[in-house]
Amino acid sequence: MNTPLIGICGGGIGGLAAAIALRKLGQRVVVFEQAPQFARVGADINLTPNAVRALDGLGVGDALRETAARPAFRISRDGYTGEETSRLAMSSAAEEKYGAPQLTMHRADLLTALEAAVPADCIKLGKKAVRIEQVDGKVRLDFADGSSETVDALVGADGIHSVVRTAMLGPEQPQFTGVVAYRAVVPADRLVGCVDLDCFTKWWGDRPEVQVVSFPLNQGKDIFIFATTPQPEWQLESWTAPGDVAELKEIYSDFHADARARLNACTEVLKSALYIRDPLPHWYQGNLVLLGDAAHPMMPFMAQGAGQAVEDAVVLARCIAEPSFDSLQQAWTAYQNARLERTSRIQIASRSNTWLKEGGNADWVYDYDAWSAPLK
Repeated sequence: MNTPLIGICGGGIGGLAAAIALRKLGQRVVVFEQAPQFARVGADINLTPNAVRALDGLGVGDALRETAARPAFRISRDGYTGEETSRLAMSSAAEEKYGAPQLTMHRADLLTALEAAVPADCIKLGKKAVRIEQVDGKVRLDFADGSSETVDALVGADGIHSVVRTAMLGPEQPQFTGVVAYRAVVPADRLVGCVDLDCFTKWWGDRPEVQVVSFPLNQGKDIFIFATTPQPEWQLESWTAPGDVAELKEIYSDFHADARARLNACTEVLKSALYIRDPLPHWYQGNLVLLGDAAHPMMPFMAQGAGQAVEDAVVLARCIAEPSFDSLQQAWTAYQNARLERTSRIQIASRSNTWLKEGGNADWVYDYDAWSAPLK
């Protein structure tokens, strides 16, 4: 197979990871990102060992470790009594078992590391795709600024509202779950006396969609707080919409004191509605192929959204570069065969939100290696 020019629609985590992996494997690539410049957006990201191992293979792991925290344990507690229901050793124990630790950090630190690993001439900013068309075995993109580009194949790494997915499947809408998420970052020195600040801790409510989670960021200097609850009347999906701190505290006023202490330290909070799509039967059509949230958006309850996008990126790049495949169609088929069952299982399990509530084995998620997973 001749070396095609691979376009990537979307310069987020999955898109940049795909660009790095493709270049690492000798492929030509160009990333089209709609933002006029990269900005420090978002709050946290929780990278479990499977994601960190994939990122290590991209060569960005050392940069991530400079700012990340390494939670000592993953702990589950009853939200009301505080009783511990499961504890999984992470940090060095996870590194020894899975080949990589869990890393928790600001999302922008991950994006910065990925951006630094992609040459500037491979990224075109301010390119919001408004039309995608397959013509004569190639893909043409028309952008909002009036320009257009043609590539041999296009990877849709453009999120839950993917333009590439729409070009494949037609207009559709993600489903509102009826659940909202609150996100806040609190300096650790405001939480003196709180237990397990160096751990990922999840307090479980009386329904799967009710929870409070905390874990360290910035080498433990900050603590990230994430909480979800049903709220069907709020449907705004945004990384930056402000929430009401008093409302946050009231919703969880009957939670255990350790959880409430974290919430009481919040002075500002972001709020977002959570949306999902059902698993797709196929991820490609002609010379279009999907990865990450464009293919399988997930509820955040297993912390696998970004990790699965990075895994997708690595496996897709391996399939495109595989010398035994003589067409992109063979690459797409192998990629889908390698990834669809795993991501669908995680996508569905994330909705039920029972992952490690009362013990269990994390190996089927954490022990996966995107760099060595079989390609068929």
